[in-house]
Amino acid sequence: MVTFRGTELFDGEQWAGDCDISWLELPGLGKTHAGFMKALGLQRSNMGWPKQIETNHSHTLEAYYFIRDLLKKHLYGNDEANFIVTGHSLGGALAILFPAILMLHEESFLLERLQGVYTFGQPRVGDDIFAEYMEKNLKDNGVKFYRIVYSYDIIPRFPPDLKDIVFKHFGTCLYFDRNYNGKVHNFN
Repeated sequence: MVTFRGTELFDGEQWAGDCDISWLELPGLGKTHAGFMKALGLQRSNMGWPKQIETNHSHTLEAYYFIRDLLKKHLYGNDEANFIVTGHSLGGALAILFPAILMLHEESFLLERLQGVYTFGQPRVGDDIFAEYMEKNLKDNGVKFYRIVYSYDIIPRFPPDLKDIVFKHFGTCLYFDRNYNGKVHNFN
């Protein structure tokens, strides 16, 4: 199980990333939330996602690259092992962006082992093109995706719709009202 945590209460850098609603457009993927992509490990020097990055002993590997390499290390040679990805709030955003970058890098070995993505209180992470890309590729790779939302949680309603920037949800939403009555909403 890979779990991404939410925003730390007193971490100004994380809050700044949460509020960075500028678009990052990647060919074929559509537009995504730049702040969340940076939190996952987007390379600031060239604003991209190279498949490999240079590392040295004084450089901490960004989350995406560290987790991807660790999963490969533990899953190779173990044909029975699979994994799921989960997260809450900011962690939910990172949890669904992680397989997006695996897809971008054509990491078929890991995508075959990814059983599902389950997010809690996840904010919106991309535009309608990104939503379509994810719906198609999650389905093609046999990856289940569920967003769990509590009625009064404001985070799944962020970032707000602005004139030229509209973020979209996708996948299946398991919505619970204030009495914990559940409903299923499909965004596809």
